[in-house]
Amino acid sequence: MQTLTVDLGERSYPIHIGAGLLRQAELILPHLAQPRAAIVTNTTVGPLYLGRLRGVLDAAGVETLPIVLPDGEVYKNWETLNLIFDALLENRAERKTTLIALGGGVIGDLTGFAAACYQRGVPFIQVPTTLLAQVDSSVGGKTGINHPLGKNMIGAFYQPKLVLADTDTLKTLPDRELAAGLAEVIKYGLIRDLPFFTWLETNMERLLARDTQALTHAIYHSCRNKAEVVAADERESGQRALLNLGHTFGHAIEAGMGYGNWLHGEAVAAGTLLAADLSRRMGLIGEADVERMNALFRRARLPVQAPALGVDAYLSYMGVDKKVEGGRMRFVLLRRLGEAFVTAEVPPELLHATLAEATA
Repeated sequence: MQTLTVDLGERSYPIHIGAGLLRQAELILPHLAQPRAAIVTNTTVGPLYLGRLRGVLDAAGVETLPIVLPDGEVYKNWETLNLIFDALLENRAERKTTLIALGGGVIGDLTGFAAACYQRGVPFIQVPTTLLAQVDSSVGGKTGINHPLGKNMIGAFYQPKLVLADTDTLKTLPDRELAAGLAEVIKYGLIRDLPFFTWLETNMERLLARDTQALTHAIYHSCRNKAEVVAADERESGQRALLNLGHTFGHAIEAGMGYGNWLHGEAVAAGTLLAADLSRRMGLIGEADVERMNALFRRARLPVQAPALGVDAYLSYMGVDKKVEGGRMRFVLLRRLGEAFVTAEVPPELLHATLAEATA
């Protein structure tokens, strides 16, 4: 097991990464405010891991309440959020009852938002079971739900007490979901860690083959990068926005195609390459850099072509992006591979060219 800490003073918390962690109740018990917890999962993950987690907690004297939600990005909404509240109220969950998110990014975001709201705040723990959730969404305290006009537009910053990333859960992850997680892994190399990007170029096939050592290395380095950024800028007033490389375009793809039709990581991959194309048009990076990125995303079995939603549709969805400031869209672009920056100074004609040509 490897452990990192997200350093937020009194609200600091550990990230444990390793195999077989779901069987180790001793990692969870110190973070429970009382011997009672509600485990929120979905109809896909529940049959695989809910019984295992309940078993170790029950054996440790913890009363558990299972809350099983429908699976899919399309259910990341108010109606599903209310299913959590209904179960908590019907079972008289208290302010010290911990919510445990057992699943991917949708479950983590829903559970964290529910924890932020229920009785004005109850503790919660992240137990991510997808690669994307283990390297990204479970860390940093972003929680929320989608709106038809924009992804993750309703939510709260609310930090967990613990992140428990059991790499064994990746053995049951569908190939498409594994690839989607690799998009976020590649992102860390592009925005601030070129040696990690180079390592990914050398080890991509090991990751696709689910080599435990390679996956653990990738998860650890991804979480280390995110933990450092979050500790420096918890509420995204500055450098944390760099973590959104590809997301302005990617969220537009998800909304425009209908939530769930493109996985988040797939949309981020295509969106990252749109950001790369725009960076190239602005003279920041060269054609060779763009092709190097394209090659790695292709090897990761991710889409390198964004859908042709139309320039107007892209601009409409991007206009409600959370990075919009003073009515101006801000973009995460690449100054070079391994160094990203945020800017609103994007020539409209170059943005239009990227959207028109790169998505044709």
